[in-house]
Amino acid sequence: MNGIICVYKEQGFTSFDVVAKIRRLFATKKVGHGGTLDPMAEGVLPVFVGSATKAVDFCPDTDKEYRAWFRFGLTTDTQDITGRVLTTDNSYVSRNKMYLLEKTFKGELMQIPPMFSAVSVDGKRLYELAREGREIERQPRPIVIHDLKIEDYKDNQGVMLVKCSRGTYIRTLIHDMGQFIGTGAVMTGLVRTKSGCFTLNDCHRLSEIEAIAEQSPQKLEEMLMPMESVFEGMPKAHLDEKQTRLFRNGATLDADRVLFDKIYDRGYYIEGSDGVMLGLGKITDSHELEVIQRFNTGAPEGAARSGAEAKEEKPAAQLAGEAAIEAAIASEPDRQRTEAVEDTAEAVFPAQEQASAEATADFTAALPEEEFTWGEAAPAAEETV
Repeated sequence: MNGIICVYKEQGFTSFDVVAKIRRLFATKKVGHGGTLDPMAEGVLPVFVGSATKAVDFCPDTDKEYRAWFRFGLTTDTQDITGRVLTTDNSYVSRNKMYLLEKTFKGELMQIPPMFSAVSVDGKRLYELAREGREIERQPRPIVIHDLKIEDYKDNQGVMLVKCSRGTYIRTLIHDMGQFIGTGAVMTGLVRTKSGCFTLNDCHRLSEIEAIAEQSPQKLEEMLMPMESVFEGMPKAHLDEKQTRLFRNGATLDADRVLFDKIYDRGYYIEGSDGVMLGLGKITDSHELEVIQRFNTGAPEGAARSGAEAKEEKPAAQLAGEAAIEAAIASEPDRQRTEAVEDTAEAVFPAQEQASAEATADFTAALPEEEFTWGEAAPAAEETV
């Protein structure tokens, strides 16, 4: 089974808890998610299954939307209500200040990642240092708050809607708002309402998926959305029959002979003559269609293999890595499970991670910022990554 299932992650689960459950329910180890959510956070978590996991690293850096609950007059070491209290302040914050916050915290901002995060500094995760009681200097990173609207506010507590760029920490945004006001502030709740083209309407709760797996396991595949749905908003490179055959055999195509939706120096959705998505690519300076990632290419012509030969064989290092990740998932407490798996994956797949990061950086850097749309012809997250 291959595709994407959008899960409504509930409180108390880590993102890797969800991945582990989907692995068992779909009987495959090839499962990955499209953006971490902290255990206390809820909402949209796209999960990639089977061959769709190839697309995870190449998903464009997409904007996300949240509904967040906050409280003034309190700070904690985690910047949310679950952390150790650092300061309190009983000052009253008026409703008029909310209009100032809406105006101040919009647009391009610089944000310092929280100590309790999976960001690496000199090869060590920040949360590891935080648990040792250490706090180090962190470099601010650029984020974009496209829209911030305080939906409700009373007695120093409120709810706000945030549309932001990938990599934005909502609890840090709230913390910074509290510092700006002078009383401090913490996040008390968070729901991701949209991630790329996926919304709450696309989500299934784990209990629903488990019920279907128990009653009608054959219907699990019907719950999967095609991998192509992530990239459908991109302009396409349309291949004819000959070009499709050449592409599937690994040939480099002359971009001057390919039909494009439009010509520009950014990424393309490569579509075969049969309407199947074959991969992602871009036009080089030498007018070649450079392939960033291949999907659904099938067996090259003249390269038919026997069933035994066609069976995918994984390298021993990959098998060992998957086993290590499974052990990390099974052994760590809930709140530490995400970090344990990330550390294990980083340790056993360093070369793969580096190659993937380089390819992803090349591709996502070439994507349009305003023109790109998710899943339809109109504009298109730990709590957000």
